Amino acid sequence: MDYKYQHKVQKENDVSTRKIILILTVISGIIVSPVFPKEVIKTGTTAAKFLNIGIGPRGIAMGGAFTSLANDASAMYWNPAGVALVDKYQILFTQARWIADVNVNYMGLVVPLGSLGTLGFNVTALTMNDMEVTTEFNPEGTGEKFGAGEYAFGISFARRLYENFSLGVNLKYIRQDISSSSAQGLAIDIGTLFNTPFWGVKFASSITNFGTKMQMDGDDLIIQHDPDTQQGGNNSKLDAKYRTDQFELPLRLQIGVSRDFMVMEGQRLTIAVDAAHPNDNSEFVNAGGELALFQEMVFLRGGYKTLWIRNPEEGLTLGAGFQYSKLNFVELEIDYAFQNYRHLGDIHTFGFLIKF
Repeated sequence: MDYKYQHKVQKENDVSTRKIILILTVISGIIVSPVFPKEVIKTGTTAAKFLNIGIGPRGIAMGGAFTSLANDASAMYWNPAGVALVDKYQILFTQARWIADVNVNYMGLVVPLGSLGTLGFNVTALTMNDMEVTTEFNPEGTGEKFGAGEYAFGISFARRLYENFSLGVNLKYIRQDISSSSAQGLAIDIGTLFNTPFWGVKFASSITNFGTKMQMDGDDLIIQHDPDTQQGGNNSKLDAKYRTDQFELPLRLQIGVSRDFMVMEGQRLTIAVDAAHPNDNSEFVNAGGELALFQEMVFLRGGYKTLWIRNPEEGLTLGAGFQYSKLNFVELEIDYAFQNYRHLGDIHTFGFLIKF
C-alpha cells in the first residue's frame, strides 16, 4: 500500500511538472513571436525609459539578475510572480540619487490574501528640480521656470497555481510631464516563477512594459501660424498645434535562473543569471550573487550588468544589507547598492523594508 501511494504521489508530481513546463513554453511562445522584431531596434527609440531603472537595492546590487529571486515588495518591478511568495505585510521605500540631480523614488505595499493570492500597490516617481526657461532671444533665462517628471502607478496580483509555480501580473499607469505638456499610457508586466525539481534550481520569466504607445500633448505645442503667407489681409496668427510622434514603451523579455548553496551552517550563497531581450537594444546578460551571513542577518552582494553588449554603459554593482527580526512582530531590513556607470558616474541606492 505504501509503495502504491508513493507511486501515485510521484506520478501526480510528474504530471504537475509537465503542466508547468508546458505553461512556460506556451507563454514564452505567445510573448516572443508577435512582439519582438527580427532586427535590433536602435537605442533611444522608446518612451518612458525611466521604467528600465532598477528598483530596490537588493536586485540592483546583484547586477539586475533578480528575476528568479524576487520575493519581496520589489518583485512588483522585477517579476510580479515573486509577490506570491510574500507571506507578511510589507512596505518598501527606496531612493536613488540619479544622474544630473535626478531622484528616483519607489514605494511598494504588499498585502497577503491567504489562499486567494497576494495583492500589491506600487508608485515610482522620477523627479528633478525646476529649470530655467530659455529662449532664442533669452539664452540666460526669461525669469520663468518649468518642471518635469515621470511617474508610474501600479497594482499587482500574484498567486501560486501549484506548490512550486507562481504567476503574477502588474498593471500600471504611466505619465510623463514637462512644463505644460504630458504623455500617458498603460502597460502590463507578466511574470512566472518555477521552483524546479532539478538540484534546487529556480527558473523565472517576465515580460515588462507591454502596453500602449505614448505621445506628447499639451499647451506647449500650440503655436501661432499663418496658413498662407502668400495671401495678404488674412489672419496671420491663427492657433495651430504641433503633433508629435508616438513611441513604444521599453518592452523587455527576461529569463532568469538561480540556485542557493549552503556554504556552512547559517551561511548561504546564491548565484543568479538573467538573459534579457529588449526592444530598443541588443540582448544582454546580467549576473550576480548574494552571501547571507549569521542566520540571514547580514548580506553581501555583487554583480555585473549588460554582459556581452557592445559598448556598455553599465557594469559593476555592489551592495550590502542588514535584517533585524527581534522587534516583536516587526522585521526591518536596510539595504544599499552601488552602481558604476562608465561616463555618467556612480549611483547610490538606499532601501528600507518593513515586514509585519
